[in-house]
Amino acid sequence: MNPGALFAIGGAEAKLRRRQVLRAFVAEAGGADARIAVVPTASSLGPEVVEVYQAVFAALGAGEVVPLRPESRADAHSPALVAQLADVSAVFMTGGNQLKLSSYITGTPFGDAIHAAHQRGAVVGGTSAGASILADHMIAFGAGGSTPKQRMSQLSVGLGLITGVVIDQHFEQRNRYGRLMSLVAQSPSLLGIGVDEDTAAVVRHPGRLEVVGRGAVTVVDGRTLITNAHAATRTAPLLMSGAVVHVLPAGSVFDLSSRTLVEQAITVPDSEIAEVRAAEADLRNLARDIAAEGVSSSHYARRLRRGSRSS
Repeated sequence: MNPGALFAIGGAEAKLRRRQVLRAFVAEAGGADARIAVVPTASSLGPEVVEVYQAVFAALGAGEVVPLRPESRADAHSPALVAQLADVSAVFMTGGNQLKLSSYITGTPFGDAIHAAHQRGAVVGGTSAGASILADHMIAFGAGGSTPKQRMSQLSVGLGLITGVVIDQHFEQRNRYGRLMSLVAQSPSLLGIGVDEDTAAVVRHPGRLEVVGRGAVTVVDGRTLITNAHAATRTAPLLMSGAVVHVLPAGSVFDLSSRTLVEQAITVPDSEIAEVRAAEADLRNLARDIAAEGVSSSHYARRLRRGSRSS
């Protein structure tokens, strides 16, 4: 069996109206047959955040939602808590304190159970902090800004479900271009992935990234990078030359192994869809008018009724 899909959501995903990202997550998890474990460890809200996701997932047709909240590394070693991950079809980690999530879960039986669930085909995803921890290196904290600078952020250990990447969230909305660039400058072998709010980078085996949602996913490839990160001091701006940047809107597909675009997104704005539908209606009316030329209105009406009955 192939590993399940991974959903790295950039935070602030729609929960009331269109809910495109969470709808895709529930569908991937099995819909009415889904058993989703919600892990709110990073959040400071406690039961409230669980109630929100329970309501949203239920409204989207999920069969069952199970809250699992390790609140310490000791909790993450609890056999009773770990055992509840054995039969889930999906794991969803909420946003909050990224360093708290990392320090409580990584390297524990609970973290190992998430790995095992993923390997047997369960969907694993998260929003904000829950997205960052999917990679083997995760951003613990850092500053915003467009210019990459030394010491702009700090890394901690993630779950390693996606290897060779580092994931940042709230990307465009909190202006995190600089800190993602700085991490790639310091570790050019890592592929930087920045995910906008209400957007998901969906990674499927064996490394196919698909973009779902309202925003975009930015990918920074530093394989041919020239940088002075090894020599820059304190918070100095970093030299970055030769990085390849991909901005991928919804519908785009990217190969993480070859670091190349596979499919280009083709999206049609809602306004254009409305115009096309209006034009189709006009054409139908025009066709009727042409067909009715030289025929009395009552005769034409009877002919239409006969046609509808025969069809």
